[in-house]
Amino acid sequence: MRPQKHSLTLHGHRTSVSLEIEFWDAFRAIAAEKSMPINALAAEIDEARGVDMGLASAIRVYVLTHYRSV
Repeated sequence: MRPQKHSLTLHGHRTSVSLEIEFWDAFRAIAAEKSMPINALAAEIDEARGVDMGLASAIRVYVLTHYRSV
């Protein structure tokens, strides 16, 4: 499947992120588990990622790491 583009707001700025639907679903589920808005979780991931990694890749790695630790 092709990635789907969605808009997120990080620190008051809109940005678009393209992820496969399975990653969007998992990302939303993790945000719900943590009782936090998806934009807040994306902002946390954005702050923690290195300059060499894009936000979409950082979200994918976050989702994978989350489910590997469960």
